[in-house]
Amino acid sequence: MDDIAARLWDAIVIGTGMGGGSVGRRLAEQGLSVLFVEKGPDLGDQPVQSLAIDSSDRSARLAHGAWPSLISARLDGTWCELDGMIGAGVGGTSAFYAATLERPEPHDLDDTPGHPHPTGGWPVGYEAMRPWFELAERYFSISGEADPLDPVPANLPAPPRALPGSDAALMEDLRRAGMHPYQTHMAARFLPDCANCFGQRCPRRCKMDGRSAGVLPALATGRAALIDRCSVQRIEADATGVTALHCRRDDGTAVTLRARCYVLAAGGLGSPTLMLRSTSEHWPQGLGNRNDMVGRNLMFHLSEIIAIWAGRTKGESGASRSISMRDLYSMQGERFGTVQSMGLVAGYGEILHAMNSRFDRSALRRLRPLRMGLRVPARIAARVLGQAKLFVGVLEDLPYETNRVLADPQDPDRLTFHYDVSPELHRRRAAFRQAMRQAFQPHRALFMGQAPQLNFAHPCGTLRYGTDTASSVLDPDCRVHGLSNLYVTDSSFMPTSNGVNPSLTIAANALRVADRIALTMRRPLAAGGALG
Repeated sequence: MDDIAARLWDAIVIGTGMGGGSVGRRLAEQGLSVLFVEKGPDLGDQPVQSLAIDSSDRSARLAHGAWPSLISARLDGTWCELDGMIGAGVGGTSAFYAATLERPEPHDLDDTPGHPHPTGGWPVGYEAMRPWFELAERYFSISGEADPLDPVPANLPAPPRALPGSDAALMEDLRRAGMHPYQTHMAARFLPDCANCFGQRCPRRCKMDGRSAGVLPALATGRAALIDRCSVQRIEADATGVTALHCRRDDGTAVTLRARCYVLAAGGLGSPTLMLRSTSEHWPQGLGNRNDMVGRNLMFHLSEIIAIWAGRTKGESGASRSISMRDLYSMQGERFGTVQSMGLVAGYGEILHAMNSRFDRSALRRLRPLRMGLRVPARIAARVLGQAKLFVGVLEDLPYETNRVLADPQDPDRLTFHYDVSPELHRRRAAFRQAMRQAFQPHRALFMGQAPQLNFAHPCGTLRYGTDTASSVLDPDCRVHGLSNLYVTDSSFMPTSNGVNPSLTIAANALRVADRIALTMRRPLAAGGALG
């Protein structure tokens, strides 16, 4: 540990999820020395069944790879505590994700006239991002089928997978109804006798995540190192650049780390929180926060979960995460999103989780013993619903400055945000649900909730990148305005949330930023060089 702390690294990466793992791997492969700093433990290949643990004990949560504290949120004016499904361990939240890596639509990234939201628009367009989408698809071994509605479909590196009979039959039904389903793009190496590890840690490294596709290949180069159970307390900076990281190990030991370049990838909630806490005489409002934009424009996705009785599931014990369709992605000028199978059936566990989520936002949320009573109605509902397959509509969220992350001055582990569901989101949600009903009209269908369900595992937009320093925190290379050596490569950079899961976009952008850093530092590049 003393040798690591005494060394001047080329780059220190804070966080080991999709963005941190990807940028660190690319930098190490290009010859730079890289140190990963991770708040949580390195659980190795130890299987952990679920990130959601019904506990507020910080040590227990961190031992499972979950963020140590519950999230404190003011939702539509009401304060509540949430288990936001945020990871804290090597691999971050991606160690538990469902490994769905889909590209956004070209119109999502292209800053064209008539954009439906006044603060939307990306400074780097789709065609400029295409090489890094392709590189990320190779790094993460993406398999699946081309979207039949895409005029320039992705050439995925891995072949399509074998589908369960019921999923294949459902895809046929959807095609007959005029839809265009395709096999979901997944980040996994499907090994013989591979168990379905989507939504939980993978003990065989078949699921490609921030650890298996990022940190481990970086360590294998011999140019990277990892410190786990190490929390960055403050980023020290002068007027123009970062000078040090002040950290604390879980045994209470203080550690100071230094590098030529720093990459922040602590997540859409964690990164702005750390920047807001890093105050100094040069940055009295927080690092990079001269225009009070750090933490603003918080977005999630809305998840519209619907149970489908396809009528052809007899003899099958479950469902696979295999079907996606983009027929509803954008309709008549409305921005909706992808509809995809969840790889789940409407069983007891899924129903109980939905009930617990609604309870945590209700007026009864402080009466925690009542939460245990939800198990009985969940079992009754599971028997009534049977083995319906669950689909989710990923509804795009859009940025509003009043939706923001705040720093708790007393508790460095506490993630806090304010979020109000906007009137336009309520309106788009109603239209999206109606479009989903029509899409699945040949089958019996039932929405799994009535209230808006935010996907708290998808926070983004809180350190948005752009060319205008008054309305953005990062420049187009994802470098913090006013700081020469601090970059951000997690979901914070996104100006809009898009209608797909953000993981591929995060990874592709992290690879792009890594090449920019390598060029800036004038180090020899790996075989093939930078992409642009």
